[in-house]
Amino acid sequence: MNSVADYYAGKNVLITGATGFMGKVLVEKLLRSCPEVHALYILVRPKASQSMQERVKNMMKSKLFDRLRAASPDFHRKVIPISSELMQSGLGLSPEDEDGLSARIHVIFHCAATIRFDEPLKRALQLNVAATKELLRLALRMQKLEAFVHISTAYAHCHHRHIDEVIYPPPVDPGKLISSLEWMDDSMVDDLTPHLLGERPNTYTYTKALAESVVQQHSDKLNVAVVRPSIVVASWQEPFPGWIDNLNGPSGILVAAGKGLMRTMRADNRAVADIIPVDVVINLTVAGPSAARLYLGLRLFANRERPLVFNCTTGGLNPVRWGEIEYHVMSTFKRTPLEKVFRRPNAHFTSSHLANQYWILVSHKIPAVLFDLYLRLSGQKPRIMRIFHKLHKAAGLLEYFSNQEWQWSSDNVDMLMRQLSAEDQQVFNFDVCQFNWPEYLENYCMGTKKYILNEDLADLPVARQHLRKLRNICYTFNMLLLVFVWHIFIAPSQIAHDLWSYVVSLCLKPLSYFDSSSILPN
Repeated sequence: MNSVADYYAGKNVLITGATGFMGKVLVEKLLRSCPEVHALYILVRPKASQSMQERVKNMMKSKLFDRLRAASPDFHRKVIPISSELMQSGLGLSPEDEDGLSARIHVIFHCAATIRFDEPLKRALQLNVAATKELLRLALRMQKLEAFVHISTAYAHCHHRHIDEVIYPPPVDPGKLISSLEWMDDSMVDDLTPHLLGERPNTYTYTKALAESVVQQHSDKLNVAVVRPSIVVASWQEPFPGWIDNLNGPSGILVAAGKGLMRTMRADNRAVADIIPVDVVINLTVAGPSAARLYLGLRLFANRERPLVFNCTTGGLNPVRWGEIEYHVMSTFKRTPLEKVFRRPNAHFTSSHLANQYWILVSHKIPAVLFDLYLRLSGQKPRIMRIFHKLHKAAGLLEYFSNQEWQWSSDNVDMLMRQLSAEDQQVFNFDVCQFNWPEYLENYCMGTKKYILNEDLADLPVARQHLRKLRNICYTFNMLLLVFVWHIFIAPSQIAHDLWSYVVSLCLKPLSYFDSSSILPN
């Protein structure tokens, strides 16, 4: 084997979560950079409104695949959908599909998970823990399996401030917890959840820690790798700079700020914002099985009880702080505004809860009430306050991560990079030290404009004209408000009169230095 692409030549790959954000990027990367891969089997859940085939067909129409489509128009022939339901026993696979996968698969990428921070504990356990256990059970049947790659999160053990590339002991035994909660109704589980979470902020990080424990329990029989990305956001380079297709996490806040809706958020400007581009995570994920096989082959997998863990983060190597993100995002949206913005983009981060609540009242709630009143009077359905409720909920879920910072070791990531050839280090680049953050954040903002909002850059002059109009309205309103406050509350007082006289005299004082006789001709 001379390269990562050589490793995947002729191999069959199983991917869970292929229709999700990271899963789609993984599918595209494998097909484009490893063109000799034999087939990608993807587990897909049929929906009431869409068949499994329709879901995959619509996914392939995404702009994400434009570059691959141009190079290989028939790429979809290598993608084989398998009907599956993670909430069911045995992943909802038919006996025929289970037997077929057991006989063919060489590599598994387990990307499927619920990423909702506020997911009820029972459902989060089923999707993130029980489904992982079922997939591992299937993996043990696979005769040709060479690697099982599990996508976790860098925050699975966020109650630690320094996180090594090891799997920590779980807070409880995953199997016993699932069995214990089976007989409880939802209200009982909800009451118990805060006690179970302990220092962890949400069910997502909690169940991801349990899933890692389940993976480790099978590492004595399987070649296991765990990839832990931090906050996954828009792409850095591939397939296009700034590609993003959802409003999850910071992306929704970013778009709301660009639209002039979000004006304040709780975040420590000095804290490191550990965001990681999706293509960096996928490059590391794809390169992992091949490079790890070379590395572990030297040791003959002698240390199987400790799976390879890769902390895929930026903060320790090339940090960017929340204050820097605020500055660059606002600068970009003022230069290249979104269309039909609600107000001028002018968002600010503050670590003060009191200051944040004040600005929420002044900059969010009061304008929302006034605008909804206008909509009611004009016969339209009010909607702005409802939008702000969603934004406040999303911002609240991020507060735990935007007001603290962590340190992650990255020895295994460094080792993996060293195993790659110079060419593979370019094709599967996950070197975060190469980031130029101002350039990346600008591409991120432009990506939300192009790929989420589907705005045409040809319409940019109209968007700029609209922004100038809003700026003039803002200046006029502020001036009128100042004049009103002055005349009603300040001007009648003697203090204001004396202050005005002092300011006028101060402005005229320089003129007294000029002698009129020296100015007039003789």
